[in-house]
Amino acid sequence: MLDPVSTQLDRYLTLVSQRQKLVASNIANADTPGYKTQDFDFEAQLHAALQAPDDTSPALPTAAPVAGLRVKNDGNNVDLDREARLLSENALRFNMATNFLRSQLKDLHSAIQGGGS
Repeated sequence: MLDPVSTQLDRYLTLVSQRQKLVASNIANADTPGYKTQDFDFEAQLHAALQAPDDTSPALPTAAPVAGLRVKNDGNNVDLDREARLLSENALRFNMATNFLRSQLKDLHSAIQGGGS
C-alpha cells in the first residue's frame, strides 16, 4: 500500500465488498423457502478493522441472521426493499472510497511529475 491511509482504505473496501456479497446472496435467495437474511454490523466491523495494526489483516466479518424481519409463510424473511437500500448505500460507499483513492493517486502522480502540469 502507498501509506497508512491507503491501508485503511483497503480495509474499508474489503468490508464494502463483503457487504455486497451478502446483499447479493440475500437477493438471490429471496424465493428460497426457509432462507434467513444474513448481514453484519458494518460500523462495528469497520471500527474493528481500523483499530487493527497496519501490519496485520483484520478478520473478515462473520455474517449472522438479521432479527426483526417479517417472515413469510415459507419461512423466508428477505425484504427486497431493505436489500435495495443496502445496495444503494454500498454503491455510495464504494464511489466515495474510489474517488478518494483516485484523488490520492492523482496527487502522487503530480508529486512524481514535480507538481507541474
